[in-house]
Amino acid sequence: MPPKKTATLNLRIDPVLKEAVRVAAQREHRSVANLVEVLIRRYCEEAGIPIPEQQSLFEEEEGG
Repeated sequence: MPPKKTATLNLRIDPVLKEAVRVAAQREHRSVANLVEVLIRRYCEEAGIPIPEQQSLFEEEEGG
């Protein structure tokens, strides 16, 4: 299986929230990036926002 492609997301956040997410990630033995991804996926699932599989996104970009 080929490695997953990733995208960079730069954002500004209140330092207090940054520390809170760092602590939360540490408690769950995750990286901050992984915790943020989990939270986004959870929110989208609860809000009924579909997340397409990564491969289908690349097929659309290539015109396939």
